[in-house]
Amino acid sequence: MTTAQARVKKKSFGYELLLDLYDCNPGVCDDLDLCYRFLDTIVGELGMEKQAPPSIFRSDAERYPDKAGLSGWVPLIESSVVIHTLSPKNFITIDVYCCRDFDEEKALESCKRHFLPNRVESQFLHRGQTYYDDKD
Repeated sequence: MTTAQARVKKKSFGYELLLDLYDCNPGVCDDLDLCYRFLDTIVGELGMEKQAPPSIFRSDAERYPDKAGLSGWVPLIESSVVIHTLSPKNFITIDVYCCRDFDEEKALESCKRHFLPNRVESQFLHRGQTYYDDKD
Protein backbone atom coordinates (compact mmCIF):
# COMPACT_ATOMS: atom_id res chain seq x y z
CA MET A 1 0.00 0.00 0.00
CA THR A 2 1.42 3.40 -0.96
CA THR A 3 1.51 6.38 1.40
CA ALA A 4 -1.24 8.10 -0.60
CA GLN A 5 -3.47 5.00 -0.41
CA ALA A 6 -2.96 4.73 3.35
CA ARG A 7 -3.92 8.40 3.75
CA VAL A 8 -7.25 7.87 1.98
CA LYS A 9 -8.38 5.80 4.96
CA LYS A 10 -7.51 8.63 7.35
CA LYS A 11 -9.71 11.59 6.43
CA SER A 12 -8.26 14.87 7.66
CA PHE A 13 -9.14 18.49 7.04
CA GLY A 14 -5.79 19.13 5.38
CA TYR A 15 -2.48 17.60 4.37
CA GLU A 16 0.87 19.39 4.72
CA LEU A 17 4.23 18.45 3.28
CA LEU A 18 7.23 20.18 4.91
CA LEU A 19 10.50 20.00 2.98
CA ASP A 20 13.98 21.12 4.01
CA LEU A 21 16.39 21.25 1.05
CA TYR A 22 20.09 21.33 1.98
CA ASP A 23 23.08 22.30 -0.17
CA CYS A 24 20.97 23.45 -3.11
CA ASN A 25 22.51 24.34 -6.45
CA PRO A 26 24.60 27.53 -6.00
CA GLY A 27 22.65 30.66 -6.92
CA VAL A 28 19.12 29.22 -6.73
CA CYS A 29 18.40 30.81 -3.35
CA ASP A 30 18.81 34.27 -4.91
CA ASP A 31 17.13 33.51 -8.24
CA LEU A 32 13.88 35.44 -8.07
CA ASP A 33 12.68 34.23 -11.48
CA LEU A 34 13.37 30.57 -10.70
CA CYS A 35 11.59 30.71 -7.34
CA TYR A 36 8.61 32.51 -8.92
CA ARG A 37 8.42 29.88 -11.70
CA PHE A 38 8.57 27.12 -9.09
CA LEU A 39 5.62 28.60 -7.18
CA ASP A 40 3.73 29.20 -10.41
CA THR A 41 4.22 25.71 -11.87
CA ILE A 42 4.04 23.39 -8.85
CA VAL A 43 0.38 24.31 -8.44
CA GLY A 44 -0.53 22.85 -11.84
CA GLU A 45 1.78 19.87 -11.39
CA LEU A 46 -0.15 18.92 -8.24
CA GLY A 47 -3.58 19.62 -9.76
CA MET A 48 -4.28 22.54 -7.45
CA GLU A 49 -5.86 25.90 -8.27
CA LYS A 50 -4.41 29.37 -7.62
CA GLN A 51 -6.44 32.15 -6.02
CA ALA A 52 -3.87 34.71 -7.19
CA PRO A 53 -0.42 34.77 -8.80
CA PRO A 54 2.60 34.02 -6.59
CA SER A 55 4.14 36.79 -4.49
CA ILE A 56 7.87 36.73 -3.80
CA PHE A 57 10.31 39.19 -2.26
CA ARG A 58 13.92 39.51 -1.12
CA SER A 59 14.92 39.62 2.52
CA ASP A 60 16.95 42.65 3.59
CA ALA A 61 20.46 41.14 3.46
CA GLU A 62 22.06 44.20 5.04
CA ARG A 63 19.81 44.18 8.10
CA TYR A 64 19.61 40.36 8.34
CA PRO A 65 22.73 38.91 6.70
CA ASP A 66 22.14 35.42 8.10
CA LYS A 67 18.59 35.49 6.66
CA ALA A 68 19.50 36.76 3.18
CA GLY A 69 17.36 35.12 0.53
CA LEU A 70 13.81 35.05 -0.76
CA SER A 71 10.37 34.43 0.69
CA GLY A 72 7.27 33.76 -1.32
CA TRP A 73 3.92 32.07 -1.50
CA VAL A 74 1.10 31.26 -3.82
CA PRO A 75 -2.41 31.30 -2.36
CA LEU A 76 -4.54 28.35 -3.42
CA ILE A 77 -8.25 27.71 -3.37
CA GLU A 78 -7.19 24.69 -1.30
CA SER A 79 -4.59 26.55 0.89
CA SER A 80 -0.99 27.54 -0.11
CA VAL A 81 2.55 26.74 -1.16
CA VAL A 82 5.27 28.69 0.70
CA ILE A 83 9.03 28.97 0.06
CA HIS A 84 11.84 30.52 2.12
CA THR A 85 15.44 30.50 0.93
CA LEU A 86 18.57 31.19 2.96
CA SER A 87 21.37 32.11 0.57
CA PRO A 88 24.30 31.92 3.03
CA LYS A 89 23.78 28.16 3.38
CA ASN A 90 22.03 27.29 0.08
CA PHE A 91 19.09 26.12 2.20
CA ILE A 92 15.40 26.17 1.22
CA THR A 93 12.24 25.35 3.16
CA ILE A 94 9.01 24.60 1.32
CA ASP A 95 5.53 24.00 2.78
CA VAL A 96 2.77 22.54 0.61
CA TYR A 97 -0.56 22.70 2.44
CA CYS A 98 -3.81 21.58 0.88
CA CYS A 99 -7.26 20.70 2.22
CA ARG A 100 -7.40 17.76 -0.18
CA ASP A 101 -4.97 14.92 -0.71
CA PHE A 102 -2.09 15.47 -3.16
CA ASP A 103 0.83 13.49 -4.54
CA GLU A 104 3.71 14.20 -2.18
CA GLU A 105 6.19 12.38 -4.47
CA LYS A 106 5.33 14.77 -7.33
CA ALA A 107 5.86 17.72 -4.98
CA LEU A 108 9.24 16.36 -3.89
CA GLU A 109 10.34 15.70 -7.48
CA SER A 110 9.39 19.23 -8.53
CA CYS A 111 11.48 20.68 -5.68
CA LYS A 112 14.46 18.50 -6.57
CA ARG A 113 14.20 19.41 -10.25
CA HIS A 114 14.08 23.16 -9.56
CA PHE A 115 16.68 23.46 -6.79
CA LEU A 116 18.97 20.40 -7.09
CA PRO A 117 19.51 19.83 -3.35
CA ASN A 118 22.12 17.35 -2.15
CA ARG A 119 19.90 16.31 0.77
CA VAL A 120 16.21 16.58 1.62
CA GLU A 121 14.36 16.11 4.90
CA SER A 122 10.60 15.77 4.77
CA GLN A 123 7.65 15.56 7.12
CA PHE A 124 4.03 14.90 6.25
CA LEU A 125 1.28 16.11 8.55
CA HIS A 126 -2.45 15.50 8.81
CA ARG A 127 -4.13 18.76 9.84
CA GLY A 128 -7.51 18.81 11.57
CA GLN A 129 -7.55 15.08 12.22
CA THR A 130 -10.87 15.18 14.08
CA TYR A 131 -12.50 17.90 11.96
CA TYR A 132 -14.89 15.42 10.33
CA ASP A 133 -15.68 13.41 13.47
CA ASP A 134 -19.36 13.30 14.41
CA LYS A 135 -19.87 14.97 17.78
CA ASP A 136 -23.58 14.08 18.23
